[in-house]
Amino acid sequence: MSPFHIQVRVYYEDTDLGGVVYYANYLRFFERARSEWLRSLGVNQQRMAAVQGVGFVVVRAEIDFRAAARLDDLLTVSVKPAEVKRAYLWLDQEVRLEDGRPCAAARIQVACVRHKDMKPQPLSEELTARISA
Repeated sequence: MSPFHIQVRVYYEDTDLGGVVYYANYLRFFERARSEWLRSLGVNQQRMAAVQGVGFVVVRAEIDFRAAARLDDLLTVSVKPAEVKRAYLWLDQEVRLEDGRPCAAARIQVACVRHKDMKPQPLSEELTARISA
């Protein structure tokens, strides 16, 4: 499984008073990359919710912060499936500066749940195959 990448520009709204990316905003960058990754696999999350009544929720996030990103930096955010289980995924994610230095690295556990009661739901065989390709 090879990593998926997107680029994200750091805007004023992403930074703290010192012009450094506020730590919680890395979670937003990771989320954006996961959404684009799923889209690249042909997964329409809105349709999945409307038709199947299921979606993904983050159930665990482990993040290491390594270097500061600043206003106007162009970041590369990656997603790499690390483990695919029946109803959840472990994903390795990273944010890197333009020079390749890592800003933040995360291990994210995402579960597939039924929206009406938030109970775990198995990933479809089709989705499991797409993720594992």
